[in-house]
Amino acid sequence: MQEPGAGRLLQVVYPLPDANQPDVPALDVMDYILTEGRNSRLYQALVESGLASEVTASVTSLRESGWYEVLVTAGSKQDLKKIDLMLSSAIANVAEKGVTSEEVERAKTQLTADVILSNRDITSQAMRLGTDETTVGDYRYTDRYLAAVRLVKPTDVVAVISKYLTKEARTVGFFEPTQKLITEVADKPDSAQTTENFSPGAPVLFSEVIKYLPPVDLATDAIPQVLPDEFKFPNGLRILLLPDGSTPTVTLSGYIQAGTEFDPENKAGLAAFVADNLLNGTKSKDVLTIAKVLGERGASLDFQTYREGVHIEGDSLADDLPILLEILADVVKNSTFPTKELELHRQQTITDLQQELDEPSEVARRVFVQSIYPKKHPLHTFPTEESLQQIQRQDLIDFKTKHYRPDTTVLALVGDFDLDKVRSLIKNKFGDWEVSGKAPILKYPPVAMPEKIVSVNPVLPDKAQAVTYMGYTGINRYDPRFHAALVLNQILGGDTLSSRLGAEVRDRQGLSYGIYSSFQAGKNVGTFLIEMQTSPEDSSKAIASTRQILQQIHQQGVTALEVDTAKRTVISNYNVSLANPEELTDRILMNEVYGLDKVELHSFTDKIQKVTLAQVNQAARELLHPDGIVVVTAGPSVLAEKSIR
Repeated sequence: MQEPGAGRLLQVVYPLPDANQPDVPALDVMDYILTEGRNSRLYQALVESGLASEVTASVTSLRESGWYEVLVTAGSKQDLKKIDLMLSSAIANVAEKGVTSEEVERAKTQLTADVILSNRDITSQAMRLGTDETTVGDYRYTDRYLAAVRLVKPTDVVAVISKYLTKEARTVGFFEPTQKLITEVADKPDSAQTTENFSPGAPVLFSEVIKYLPPVDLATDAIPQVLPDEFKFPNGLRILLLPDGSTPTVTLSGYIQAGTEFDPENKAGLAAFVADNLLNGTKSKDVLTIAKVLGERGASLDFQTYREGVHIEGDSLADDLPILLEILADVVKNSTFPTKELELHRQQTITDLQQELDEPSEVARRVFVQSIYPKKHPLHTFPTEESLQQIQRQDLIDFKTKHYRPDTTVLALVGDFDLDKVRSLIKNKFGDWEVSGKAPILKYPPVAMPEKIVSVNPVLPDKAQAVTYMGYTGINRYDPRFHAALVLNQILGGDTLSSRLGAEVRDRQGLSYGIYSSFQAGKNVGTFLIEMQTSPEDSSKAIASTRQILQQIHQQGVTALEVDTAKRTVISNYNVSLANPEELTDRILMNEVYGLDKVELHSFTDKIQKVTLAQVNQAARELLHPDGIVVVTAGPSVLAEKSIR
């Protein structure tokens, strides 16, 4: 049995040889054939059949041993033993009938591309070198490994399946929740809302804590002042291109103003349904064809739905960028939302929702947001099983027609490409994307700050951990105090190891496993929040200590040394992030989405450097409100049964 909240899982583990053995490349190719993508054998056998909502696997190869782990998340009301039988049958079928050359070549391409794409920044490269040296005693192992992958044949894949994936060798775990899943979190009798008076003790002064912190390097790495080229097409589509030939790859990041803020109240989840189903079929390609086209090149394309927009994430080798852009253009313009795929996605989403609503972190986040933002506010609505059942195929078609528009879309690309060729390619693929009428606009109503401490305690029985969210409405991205707030947050809880909250609540008092704060500043609204994980019996003490630190900084401010240290940390972290192609591309994208000047990419650090002690302390007085704050703690019933003092 497992603790409630982890969902209904089947776990199967097979012992494997160590990383130095010649079978490892064939095992990795085998893994891609079995579980990578919509065309994989186990996805087809378990997910497409409706037995499972998800199947994942991984090959772990260490110095002296290894293992292959398969995890299957059961579909709603599906029997785990039946899933296990189907899993065993699918693997046995592969061993008996073999795999095709096409499958092997696709897996080899995907595997090679993934290795290259995952080593584009210096941190990943260093980790790869360290892992190779540690596991096989040769930091150049990856080069030999990729050469061996290219030699893998279909017979090699069958051989390793027959050798290692036997029923006799495997260890099987059936994991069932011990309590009934909670299907709702709002407006229920087990969510108690009260006014509380948290009584904290005196925290340790930062001047004492800093004695034990490591010194901060005063030097910051200089980042080349290279800026992207901007283009805007007649239909309103904006693109930003930054050539970078350091690796033979391209990173694509995009934004469409079609987020969950536009969800109808009775059909919450619609925006995500649209984004999640874009790749499920177009007028000219079905779901398996799209997956195959991308998989054959090791390219990836994904859509993630957030409150204020849909983010597009894509990666490919440089030579395959035309294919990546072709698929992206096709799905945003011509997606058809096939009924079969839509219904399969609905069941998967409901299964995921049921699991989320038994997780303290997800329940705390939902109740926290809904306690701050009232009904009818664009941020208040969350999907429920009822709202997901209400969504019809025509709703997806109508939503996409209304909100997926070139004039609310931005694309940013960083990588190894010719500027003029890519601009021409994008114009060719997206130039005929038509716009009709004006883009929908939402007006965010003002939200009052809480006038007192409000405690909300959604009950999740038999949890070993409690999760607490504390906060209120905050600043948006355009607030003149934004940069000072970032420095303030770094001091308060930006890092659980060196912040005031981390040093006091986590390290000195030992009340939390981890504690962080953040100013989440969006286009239309912002939220200030503190998140912490505690044992249930320590929650009240941790909340009281946190509030005391807020009170202390609000009234007394911070020191010049703290500000100087925080500024250097923020600047250093930012500069390091720009060395990662994915983070760099996302920075370029979001600066454009927010309407900031493109020089913000590099002027950001100057603005942080110019933040003064007086500005940070002013932000502390104006933005920290320890006496008017919403506190949500999701965990065992004891939290709601006792008064937290």
